[in-house]
Amino acid sequence: MDGAFKGFGPKAIPFLKALDFHQSREWFLENRDLFEQELRDPLGDLVDTLTQRFADAGLGLRGDRKKSLFRINRDVRFAKDKRPYNRHVSAILSPDGTKMSQGVFYVHIGLERCFADVAWWNPEPALLLAMRKAIATRPDTFRGLAAALKKDRLGLEAEGRMKRTPRGFEHISDPDLAEAIRNRHFVVQHVIDPAGIHTSALVEELVDFVMRSKPLLDWGREIEGGAAKD
Repeated sequence: MDGAFKGFGPKAIPFLKALDFHQSREWFLENRDLFEQELRDPLGDLVDTLTQRFADAGLGLRGDRKKSLFRINRDVRFAKDKRPYNRHVSAILSPDGTKMSQGVFYVHIGLERCFADVAWWNPEPALLLAMRKAIATRPDTFRGLAAALKKDRLGLEAEGRMKRTPRGFEHISDPDLAEAIRNRHFVVQHVIDPAGIHTSALVEELVDFVMRSKPLLDWGREIEGGAAKD
């Protein structure tokens, strides 16, 4: 396959460290070729390669190297932190190939850490309510999902979880269900060893992760389909 992912360049992480140190447009423009060679172009290759692999596996996730990559530039309009550049590169593959849909795959290569998510991130209120209702009214289905994820060494992340049970669900007393209903997002995560980003083996690692995450994708898509009909 032309443009098949072969790995991020050996200077990928050192480039991010240097960019974080300088945080200047002048330095970035002087080193733009290095950024493209070590990070941006390989990330585009990864998106294209994963799109094909996800299609072959029937996972319903796709993207392309032009639309799926996030900019290295930060949006600082309303931020206290005015540093102009991110400390990472990232991309999304989604059901429709845009960054706006739910039930997505996200990959993040950065200084602090490298990871991938399969996520229903900050779903709109109607969909989030439908997901919470599904947990409350079909607990066996949700517990089956949780068991399937656990069997494959995954679990829902707690980031953003509410401290109190949302209104309308106060009657849910089972701790596992109440905890899940407090989620604002439904996310499973795979931590990537930074030493492993430099070869094509990363593709197999990420395909394996998404295959293990499929119960979450299927659960969310069924709920999303039902909510769209209501």
